[in-house]
Amino acid sequence: MVAAAVVVFGATAVGGAVGRAPFLGPLNTVSPVASTVPANGDQNPYGTFVVQHSVGKLRRGNVLISNFNNGQNLQGTGTTLVQVSPDGTVGEFARIDPAKLPGPCPGGVGLSTALTVLPGGWVVVGSTPTTDGTSATVQAGCLLVLDSNGTVRETIVGDGINGPWDMTAASFDDRDELFVTNVLNGTVAGGGAEVDQGTVLRITLCRQGDAPPQRLATTRIGSGFGQRTDQAALVIGPTGVGLGHDDTLYVADTLANRITAIPDAVHRTTDAGTGTTVSTGGHLNGPLGLAVAPGGDVLTVNSGDGNLVETTPAGDQVAVRTLDSSGTPPGAGALFGLAVDLDHDAVYFVDDAANFLNVLH
Repeated sequence: MVAAAVVVFGATAVGGAVGRAPFLGPLNTVSPVASTVPANGDQNPYGTFVVQHSVGKLRRGNVLISNFNNGQNLQGTGTTLVQVSPDGTVGEFARIDPAKLPGPCPGGVGLSTALTVLPGGWVVVGSTPTTDGTSATVQAGCLLVLDSNGTVRETIVGDGINGPWDMTAASFDDRDELFVTNVLNGTVAGGGAEVDQGTVLRITLCRQGDAPPQRLATTRIGSGFGQRTDQAALVIGPTGVGLGHDDTLYVADTLANRITAIPDAVHRTTDAGTGTTVSTGGHLNGPLGLAVAPGGDVLTVNSGDGNLVETTPAGDQVAVRTLDSSGTPPGAGALFGLAVDLDHDAVYFVDDAANFLNVLH
């Protein structure tokens, strides 16, 4: 166990309640949970999701994690999902064979941060694949739908899906709404220059019995986000997304170093562009992974350092924790996916530099 470096600011109004303490206030210790490297050697853990219900191979309270790199550390070639229990037990949930998919997925399989579990144990994970680990070969990919036993049952492709990079979801009766960021719209052609064509899609699915969820509609609710190829990160663009209590979708706009908000994300039929800026600069340093805390605050991890930042919906940055201080500069590039645990008293996060799942508690 190591103590997390702590910076806590004065409590502010959160969701209309004045004086509420930051969610991160009592969380001061970082502890390792387990390695995320499965038997085939896949590396670079990205997507991080806490399982809500036990079904099939999924177990409530466990953390599901997607790997972006293969055993040779080539980006966009990872094919495995691992499941980690709070006590550190690790199991391979799925190893996906690109040659045996039930439908198209342009470019193959390279599992991104886009990861969620829907009612019934349907796992949806994004694929932003390459053939050699470089942006020169990256292709549009797809969303892969797996059943609760880890078998790919469906692919969701096209209609705006182009480099699905991160995702969150909301479920209503037999309907699911996926909110997916996309980072490949004109990006490769830009040759490393910023291209402001990153999008956020809302993909509506319908669940019917034991059949995989079927796409009913795709609506572009955000666009104009900066994106570019990057030798170290493959691609940089709008990353983490999280849905607030009032149906506001928060987006980590990585290149612009800000958090933005798209209002009425569940029901809107129009494109909100990049939304409105919630917070920019300050302790934000290229925000990547994003999660919404139980009280409504926005949690983001930085790409430029090893910090986790808590920001209120009003834009006040109320707490900072240093999760990773290794490397030069300290923690840069180590953090990606994060998720609040079921008891709402800890935050799981993956450390890409060490290929480990850790917990802030």
